Amino acid sequence: MCSKEERWGGRLATLNMHGQDYEVGGDIIHPKNLHMKRFAEELGLSTLKSGAGLLGVYSGEEVVFKESSCDLWTIVKLLWRYGLDPLRIYAWVQGNLSSFMRIYHHQSRDLAFSTNEGLLYSIGGDKFLQMLNQSMGENLKKDRYSQKFIRELVTPVTRFNYGQGATVNSFAGFASFLGVDSGLWSVEGGNKLVCVGLLSASKAQLISGAVLSVELKTQPKGRSGEPAKLYEVTYLSESGVTTALYDILLIATPLQREIANITFQNFNPPIPEFSRPYHQTVTTLVHGRINTTFFGYRDPSQFDLNNIFTMENPKIFMDSIVIHSPVQKTTAPEPPLSLTIWRVLSHEPLTKEQLSLLFVSYDSVEEKKWQAYPRYSPPEKTPPIILHDRMYYLNGIELTTSAMEISAIAAKNAALLAHHRWYKTLDKVDQEGL
Repeated sequence: MCSKEERWGGRLATLNMHGQDYEVGGDIIHPKNLHMKRFAEELGLSTLKSGAGLLGVYSGEEVVFKESSCDLWTIVKLLWRYGLDPLRIYAWVQGNLSSFMRIYHHQSRDLAFSTNEGLLYSIGGDKFLQMLNQSMGENLKKDRYSQKFIRELVTPVTRFNYGQGATVNSFAGFASFLGVDSGLWSVEGGNKLVCVGLLSASKAQLISGAVLSVELKTQPKGRSGEPAKLYEVTYLSESGVTTALYDILLIATPLQREIANITFQNFNPPIPEFSRPYHQTVTTLVHGRINTTFFGYRDPSQFDLNNIFTMENPKIFMDSIVIHSPVQKTTAPEPPLSLTIWRVLSHEPLTKEQLSLLFVSYDSVEEKKWQAYPRYSPPEKTPPIILHDRMYYLNGIELTTSAMEISAIAAKNAALLAHHRWYKTLDKVDQEGL
């Protein structure tokens, strides 16, 4: 296992503020994410509930919708403002989730798929493939959802999860609504502990170094008596440039120049370049007092929101702002008007002027930049999983949607695919009629 980062965990990370650690990368896990659930259980990790407090949607002028402390009253408010659209989209999400859960049955039978589209088709048929080819907004308009509902609820949800509006593909839109579902959780101590624990349990050799290139090499004789093709990996570590030969290669980083600038040599045909840009998300932690007047509250005592999502508006410089709980177990979150830790998600680092608009006072600021997820632009065509005979690419699946569980599903699929192709158990690959 080779990584250019000194820490292990990819886009899972924490930052320390005022003596406590806070998630600044992937931070929520759905209760039906069975791989992440099993990992946490087998590693003996404790979990925390996510998503406390009331939610409001900010238009750039005012909060156009806010939850109530009474769930029934929230439902009444939703139906009054948006008609049956909230119930319809709930049914749509649950129906898609039911189909999605079939992947765990397939993988429990050791079935593998040689393409990401094939994997999606096996669980959702043509419907899931069509979701890749149409934006969330277009899909909902076609199904006669109101423009107000798309603008005021759907877009803020996709902005919260992917920093992009209802232009994301419909499968990513479906995943966005899972990200605001009930029962969300995280790992106590940080979600990165799953990666650290799995690496330790695997007893893999860990190499801290940036991969520079992969070259196809031919050795005189392989196990079949014929010339063997191996992959020579060149990486740069503290000890200098080093090379190593491998039979099988799994690439688990986006092959995007700003993230992993790896060159592929001596391949015929050449390994294609994947130029899809990734969306920058900046996570900013601020210890401060919220400026309620910025959100249209003249009377601060009326402000009771812990979570604020935003609509698309050129005046809005953030996707969301929420009270952020540490990764250690604590008492209930601080009240919104108190001096507390807020997490702001934005496309660019916040300026001092922007911070002064959001907070009446603050004393600490920490930020982390991410190339967080693909810039979705349907119709989507995912990169191949099989880049070469025994070289597999996991992150192409992110063009469908990006999440911890999706990465785990892609990893298991690639491992099964590599195993079956190595041992010639091809009846387990791309089965039809599932």
